[in-house]
Amino acid sequence: MQPFQRAHIDTVVQLAALGADAPAARSHDEVIRQSWLRCVQQHALDPTRMQEAVVLTSARLREHQDQLEAFLHIARHGMESLYQQVAGMGYVVLLTDARGITVDFLGDLQPADQLRRAGLTLGADWSEPRAGTCGVGTCISTGQALTVHLDDHFDATHIPLTCTTAPVFDATGRLNAVLDISALSAPQPKASQHLALQLVKLFAHQIENADFLHRFRGEWILRLAPAPQFLDVNPDYLLAIDASGRVIGHNRRAQLLWETDPRHPLLGRPYEQVLDAPFGELGRFVQARPSDQRAVMGAGGRQLLFMTATPPPARPATPPVARDRRLPAPLAALSGGDAMLDRQIDRAARLVNSPMSLLVTGETGTGKEFFAKALHASSERRSRPFIAVNCAAIPETLIESELFGYLPGSFSGAGPRAKRGLIQEADGGTLFLDEIGDMPRPLQARLLRVLAEREVLPVGATRAVAVNIRVIAATHCDLEALVREGRFRDDLYYRLNGARFHLPPLRERSDIGWVIDTLLGTGPGGIAPEARALLMARPWPGNLRELRNVLEYARAVRGEGPVQCADLPEWLDSAPTPSTRTHTPTGPMAPAADPVPTPDAAMQAAASQLLLQLRAAHWNVSAVARSLGLSRMTLYRRMKRWGIVSPNQQDDAGLH
Repeated sequence: MQPFQRAHIDTVVQLAALGADAPAARSHDEVIRQSWLRCVQQHALDPTRMQEAVVLTSARLREHQDQLEAFLHIARHGMESLYQQVAGMGYVVLLTDARGITVDFLGDLQPADQLRRAGLTLGADWSEPRAGTCGVGTCISTGQALTVHLDDHFDATHIPLTCTTAPVFDATGRLNAVLDISALSAPQPKASQHLALQLVKLFAHQIENADFLHRFRGEWILRLAPAPQFLDVNPDYLLAIDASGRVIGHNRRAQLLWETDPRHPLLGRPYEQVLDAPFGELGRFVQARPSDQRAVMGAGGRQLLFMTATPPPARPATPPVARDRRLPAPLAALSGGDAMLDRQIDRAARLVNSPMSLLVTGETGTGKEFFAKALHASSERRSRPFIAVNCAAIPETLIESELFGYLPGSFSGAGPRAKRGLIQEADGGTLFLDEIGDMPRPLQARLLRVLAEREVLPVGATRAVAVNIRVIAATHCDLEALVREGRFRDDLYYRLNGARFHLPPLRERSDIGWVIDTLLGTGPGGIAPEARALLMARPWPGNLRELRNVLEYARAVRGEGPVQCADLPEWLDSAPTPSTRTHTPTGPMAPAADPVPTPDAAMQAAASQLLLQLRAAHWNVSAVARSLGLSRMTLYRRMKRWGIVSPNQQDDAGLH
């Protein structure tokens, strides 16, 4: 323990014993002193105990992020804009939920281990009951923007930190999140953080307004300001009004202006009790009129304001169009109706023009590059390049020059002319980084710089080149496991993981028949029923890539008419699949002796083999599913389709 930490502990102990008038605590403002007392009296924290920040597991962090998924997409742009203002000054930008859990993070390229130990990382718990007096926790407790600077912190562990925070409220006036900028060290005077406080308040207000406008985009929205000059650019007050003329949402500043008595909330109040004008005359406040001619008095003659009224969009007279017409065509073309994949596509459709980086995960061959190309083709960047980089295919000695480019003679083997790297080639478009988990760790820091600064430094250059790119990364690896093993930078992982999409393996998709027809390119009549049954019964460990190779072979060797079983590769029928006939079953479910099976016979062969495996495993469905490389739910669906009922299920049915 350092002397300054021991002195700080003595100050907090003295305050706990003597109250807010303790002499040693008078150098701290009242907000800090009251927070220290809460830590001792309400949270039962021991000021003599020093502990590092608590960081949640990845699984628990994901639970907190999922609850704010739509809001995080909106807030990310505000965070990036704020970070651009403080980049290079040692700050990191954090966003926590209302419980104090850090759910998003942007930071300078400082040593990640120092940031993690200090709690300036994703998943850190900065609630006051857990961390004591701190920027986030005390902001949550008080509901106000503030700076907790150096020895303002309750826990002596956090004395080197300076943390400046502002609350972000939702459209009903409840705390939604906390925006924070923090640094591992800072000048001694607390006044040095005054500009930081103004910045964080400004961007918290902008995030709050952006979330409000997104939420109420289908209602009347009123923008109000005390002066007309910035009314349409940056309004102070926002109100959402429903068709009956009642307030259904507001931003925080509007709540503070109109809600002087908590017993009379702004939410639900009639329009005429808020503004001194008839609701039926809202049309004269539309943006077409000059802003200085849109003055309105607050109800009760409280304040003269200027207002812009935006009406709700016209309701469509026809019923909603079908899903595949609502979605961008390139994304809609990826699925034939599989529910799991459709959920990923629907989420992706909402983010096609978002600047955030995306991460696509899934087994090898599940179509991650097709998914990325569909996102690109659905976006406003579709006329610009889509550059795909396989990080596992480029030799480690060349990947730096391939990605970043180089100047003449910058290294042994460099050509006599400068070469643009693949990142620059993607300028204006999309950079797809496949197998990102195989990127060498030394290059991960350089890629992180590209994502943070939106500029690239070619090998041998001294001046960076600005680039405008959308980054989509893909991997079949467990990146979180690689982070834990120290093989992948956690800050790069968090930067890439703006939104994550997981593509299901082919064996778990319910639209395999549609996939076969799409890849074959001939429609449902292009393949014989018995050949289709054989293909649909396989687990396809190579997923779409393996199926595509099989169908390309079949197209090449088939004669006239549909693809037959004889047109499929010979290994297909002998490979270990649920329909492999390694034993000749007897009894009523035996397959027909005809060498070219009928559709019923092909199904019977698959069902017969599965039945034998289930009996041999004493109806242990989990064990059989593992041996076949299937999920339990997929195996249960096949059992149901083929009429196979476990004796255990029959016994259970007899009890009811």
